[in-house]
Amino acid sequence: MTTSNAAQGAGQLETRGIEPVPENECNGHPLQLFWVWFAANISILGLPLGATLVAFRGLSIGQAIIVAILGAAGSFAVVGVISIAGRRGRAPSLTLSRAIFGVRGNIGPTIVSLMSRLGWETVNTTTAAFVLLSLCSILFGTAVEAKNSPGLTLLFIAIFVLMTLTVSGLGHATLLVIQKWATYIFGALNVIVGGFLIAHIDWAAVFNATPAPLSAMIIGVGTMAAGTGIGWANAGADMSRYQHGSVKATRLVASAAFGAGIPLVLLITLGGLLSVGNDHLASATDPIIAIRELLPTWMAVPYLITAFGGLLLSNNLSVYSAGLTTLTLGLKIKRVHAVFVDIVAIFAGSIYFMLIADSFYGPFITFISMLAVPITAWVGIFVVDLIHRHYYSAKDLMDVSPRSAYWYRGGVEWRALGAWALAIVLGFSFTTVATTPENVLFKGFLSDSWFGHNGLGWIVTFVVAGGLYALLGGSRDRRIVTKEAAHAR
Repeated sequence: MTTSNAAQGAGQLETRGIEPVPENECNGHPLQLFWVWFAANISILGLPLGATLVAFRGLSIGQAIIVAILGAAGSFAVVGVISIAGRRGRAPSLTLSRAIFGVRGNIGPTIVSLMSRLGWETVNTTTAAFVLLSLCSILFGTAVEAKNSPGLTLLFIAIFVLMTLTVSGLGHATLLVIQKWATYIFGALNVIVGGFLIAHIDWAAVFNATPAPLSAMIIGVGTMAAGTGIGWANAGADMSRYQHGSVKATRLVASAAFGAGIPLVLLITLGGLLSVGNDHLASATDPIIAIRELLPTWMAVPYLITAFGGLLLSNNLSVYSAGLTTLTLGLKIKRVHAVFVDIVAIFAGSIYFMLIADSFYGPFITFISMLAVPITAWVGIFVVDLIHRHYYSAKDLMDVSPRSAYWYRGGVEWRALGAWALAIVLGFSFTTVATTPENVLFKGFLSDSWFGHNGLGWIVTFVVAGGLYALLGGSRDRRIVTKEAAHAR
């Protein structure tokens, strides 16, 4: 028995999985999505993003603000564009992706998306546990090193995981409420912490800073986009599938762009201001500790609580999305059980990083960062497909047999999968994979080009994936065939 969205409230279990939501249950509005994206990006860890723009790219504050608007808010506009597909098809992003890649061809993008989600959730959980260890050391004098306090480490991992499971497990309605009200609380704490950080700004250096060339701004826009909205793009439809059919596309785009853009632009700007004439924050291996060192000792407690809250709000949304992605792989389990499976993986990964591994943390982040290349290629194809696709067959999205209109040839739409694969190969040719400047694991043959040297290979990936797919005509003609096939049933 499926609980209708109209009847479901916060605290009630969402029993719907990836099946398209019946139209009469789609009563959502864009303001709900505004708060969801605001909460997911309110973490004070946005400060190092701005620090890199000023300390490493040499941008003035005015330039950094422009770059933040174009890169962060602009990339979340792409998330809003993918949300349009959620309103049209009333299903999660990777489920709708079956219509593009075929029910079998979609397995590749789905696995990549799930690996990325679980990877960053493990990083969030590990970081949050370190935050609680630091907080506990201040309050009770316990050891701050995880391996010196294994019992506390396990407890703090469990606390963060259980808090995430509670919200993500209950589902959509609970997530909407928690993300909204938690934004007020942690938003206020961010303002307080930010107020104390302002005292460290060298205003004379800010006003005397020399603007960087336009090329540095272009690079900065790419860096901000890759570090913010691109990583959330494959979750866009997950949250918008309950939106009312009358909601305008422009409002969906605005809810994501402004919801995430407002906190990100403010945090990036503050991070830039703190880094004028001082690259400490930009070069820190642990930004949480670097920011804490800028604050009065007595502010450490509210600061750490703020950092923990920001990580939790981001993780709530990510785990919810990961549960839906897990189901898209074909697991015949309930949505809440899929969330539990993901939580177990996160818990195990966090234990390994904190209590067993010595130096695997850096390489692991490098690995999941590499997954941005195939995800960007997927985004390019998905966005191009959306231009002409106004219809998704609910029955065929859930049918993974040869009877599905989305079976194509052997379960694969080769135009989409081929464009995706070629764009990935080209994207990695611009990429250098290194755990440290001295330890280079992989170096693409185009990595020394202007695009590769400045970390803009993801733009090439996006353009090639979407452009090749468009040239192959996969979107326009397939939409007609699919719709006719659906009506013939």
